[in-house]
Amino acid sequence: MVLPSPEPRSAQQVRSLTDRGRAPWPLAIPAAIGATFLLLPLLGLLVRAPWRGLLRILADDTVRQALLLSLFSATAATAVAVVLGVPLAWVLARSTGRASALLRGLVTLPLVLPPVVGGVALLLVLGRTGLVGRWLDAWFGFTLPFTTAGVVVAETFVAMPFLVITLESAFRSADRGLEEAAFTLGASRLTVFRRVTLPLVAPALGAGAVLCWARALGEFGATITFAGNFPGKTQTMPLAVYLAMETDPEAAIALSLVLLAVSIAVLAGLRERWLGSGAAR
Repeated sequence: MVLPSPEPRSAQQVRSLTDRGRAPWPLAIPAAIGATFLLLPLLGLLVRAPWRGLLRILADDTVRQALLLSLFSATAATAVAVVLGVPLAWVLARSTGRASALLRGLVTLPLVLPPVVGGVALLLVLGRTGLVGRWLDAWFGFTLPFTTAGVVVAETFVAMPFLVITLESAFRSADRGLEEAAFTLGASRLTVFRRVTLPLVAPALGAGAVLCWARALGEFGATITFAGNFPGKTQTMPLAVYLAMETDPEAAIALSLVLLAVSIAVLAGLRERWLGSGAAR
C-alpha cells in the first residue's frame, strides 16, 4: 500500500511555523527539566536569604574585609591581565604555524585546568622554594604565597585566558585594510596598533575585561591553594562563603547573594554583545 505524501506547505505557513519557536515535545520536556535544574538552586538562594539582616551581615568587619579585598584583587588582576593579555592576544591572532597553535593551547589551558592544580603549579614556580620564587626570596626578600599579591597572581592566572580568547577573535576579524592604509600614510607599527587596531577591538576588550574581572572575583581553588585563607589579607568572598558555611550560614548566603548580583550585572552588561546578537538575527 502506498501512503499518501504530505501536502507541501506554502512559504507563509513555513515562516509561521518557524517564527513560533515551539520545540517538539521530545525536546521541550528535557529543556524544561534542564532549565528547572539550573534555576531552582538560585531560587532557593533567594528564598532562604536573610533579607532583614542583610545589611547587618554585610556590615560585619570580616565580611566587609572579604568584600573589599575581593573587589581590589579582582580589579588588580584584571589590570594585569589587560597589560599582559592584549599583546598576547595580538601575537596569537597574527601568528601562524605550529608554534603559535601550541602557544594558544597552553595559554587557554587554565580554562579547563582544575583551579586547585593551578594553585599547586603556582606554588611550585613562585613558592619560597619554587623555580622562580627561591630567587625572588634570595635576591629581593620577596615572597608571593599567602599574601595579597599572591591573591592577585592566582586570580590573574585563572582569569586572563578569558580576556585573551575574546580579544584574539576580535583581532582576527578586525579590518586589516585600515591598518594597511595607516602604514601607507607613514604611521609606525606602534602608532597603528594604538590609534587603529585598539579602537577597532575596543568593544571586545571591554567584554573580555568584564569576563576576566567576574572570573577573578569568583576564583576559589587557586586562591586558597596559593594564597591561603587569612581574614583581611587573603580571604576573598568565595573563601569567606566556604568558611562561613560551617560557622555562620546566614553570612554565607549574604555573600553568595553579592556574588550572584555581580554575575547578573555581568550578564546584563554583555547581553547586547552575545545574547542580544542572537535575538537580532
